[in-house]
Amino acid sequence: MEHVWTSAYESGVPSEINPREYSSLIEVLEESFKKFDDKESFYCMGKCFTWGEIELLSRKFASYLQNDLGLKKGDRVALMMPNILQYPIALFGILRAGMVAVNVNPLYTARELEHQLNDAEVGTIIIFENSCKTLQEIVKNTPVKNILVTGIGDLLGFPKSMIVNFVIKHVKKMIPDWSLPQAKDFKTELFDANGDRYTKPEIDLEDISFLQYTGGTTGVSKGAVLTHGNIVANILQARAWISKYLKEGEETIITPLPLYHIFSLTANCMIFATMGAKNILITNPRDMPGFIKELKKHKFTAFTGVNTLFNGLLNNPEFKEVDFSSLKLTLGGGMAVQKTVADKWKEVTGVPLIEAYGLTETSPAACINPMNLKAYNGKIGLPISSTEMIILNDDGEKLPTGEIGEIAIKGPQVMKGYYKRPEETANVMTADGFFKTGDIGFMDEAGFFQIVDRKKDMILVSGFNVYPNEVEEVVVSHPKVFEAAAIGVPDDKSGEIVKIFVVKKDPDLTEEELKSYCKENLTGYKIPRLVEFRDELPKTNVGKILRKDLRNEELAKIKK
Repeated sequence: MEHVWTSAYESGVPSEINPREYSSLIEVLEESFKKFDDKESFYCMGKCFTWGEIELLSRKFASYLQNDLGLKKGDRVALMMPNILQYPIALFGILRAGMVAVNVNPLYTARELEHQLNDAEVGTIIIFENSCKTLQEIVKNTPVKNILVTGIGDLLGFPKSMIVNFVIKHVKKMIPDWSLPQAKDFKTELFDANGDRYTKPEIDLEDISFLQYTGGTTGVSKGAVLTHGNIVANILQARAWISKYLKEGEETIITPLPLYHIFSLTANCMIFATMGAKNILITNPRDMPGFIKELKKHKFTAFTGVNTLFNGLLNNPEFKEVDFSSLKLTLGGGMAVQKTVADKWKEVTGVPLIEAYGLTETSPAACINPMNLKAYNGKIGLPISSTEMIILNDDGEKLPTGEIGEIAIKGPQVMKGYYKRPEETANVMTADGFFKTGDIGFMDEAGFFQIVDRKKDMILVSGFNVYPNEVEEVVVSHPKVFEAAAIGVPDDKSGEIVKIFVVKKDPDLTEEELKSYCKENLTGYKIPRLVEFRDELPKTNVGKILRKDLRNEELAKIKK
């Protein structure tokens, strides 16, 4: 395996990790519980548990699953909630009980929820009350037998828990009326459970820890089978990368991305758990004023997010008043980080925005930039320990340095496959064990990888490839633009033309002004022929802009 980068850039990072250092995620968690017993762990809305309290509560919940519900090793348990204190307790309890966690987006429609619960064969779900109406609509069509319901404020302590739940239900009216006669109260069941009855299961690295569903941005949502070994490996890989710069028991990480998403799940929840970090859970990051108000309360040292989140914060004048004096690390992933955003982040916080890359199928980290990077470099970084990355052409042949093709990844963090989908698994795995990502990119002479775009998003204009990322990068560098998305739309003459959807920062921006700016910065065939101004762009639950939704809208117009 070639690792030309280790000596040149990060001599302190091992080229290999020992993926069998731990026997399972249970061992990883138990080590952290013991080592950081009296240190603060998860914080939300003014309430914080120590790691010792998290150990006790997760053990009680594991016992409840095993004894009160009678679940067995490998049974599927779904988690459907935002970033609240109940999430890590339930998650760690599920894993410690030897069961499989199935993360569910609480914003799912009834159709999406029904598909995932059936596909993953979920028998038990922990759900926050705001989503109960959705579950009510489809529960009879699923294998779900056990339902545990929780309110956002349930674990905040008296009287705050009552106040928060009352405001959400009766003042803000955020909870639709629902009826699930078989449902039980999560908090009551948790505190009544007997942790002494917990039995540590026999789990090894080959056992499944998560059925982690892809966002469904292409076709039906699929469950990536992630084993204990996959997640343990990714924890060790990432920890090897960051441990030189962060100290155990001394870090505070901001967690605005939902823990049910693979990026936040592994990076924030799992990796920082092994470091005994204090984890600041942001329940509703879309509430920018509330989010920034929370940031002002903490001396945080690490921050993860996506480009749209960083952009939103930077465009709020209050953000400059946050104390960044303790910040050591800002990690961007989930979508391409734009230079305009990265440069502004460094200017405001004094800390570079380090880009990383991964996918649900790779647990997720595969590639990270060096932690000592001084400024944004436009790259997704270097392959992490025990990871090979190559570039393939359409025939599956490896391409040389500098040539553009599909990025493929091999390492102990790569999934077993898609659950119950052998054909789709075969389509993305090569004979020698590389996972084909669907991302187009290249490797430079120094071993750094750079993404050009998603394979499916590429626009073909008169036979020339146009990559939306490049067009968007130019458009958002215009001082009057807040955010943008580029797609290809059918054209009789050139096959496709570029259309750009733009959210203005300055209402005075005109189409002519934007097109003129693009002419100065883009080759002719890359210039957007069509411009549409929008108040907002469609996004996934973590803020990734959904180009497919925009394409579908355009196709619907043509069909009419």
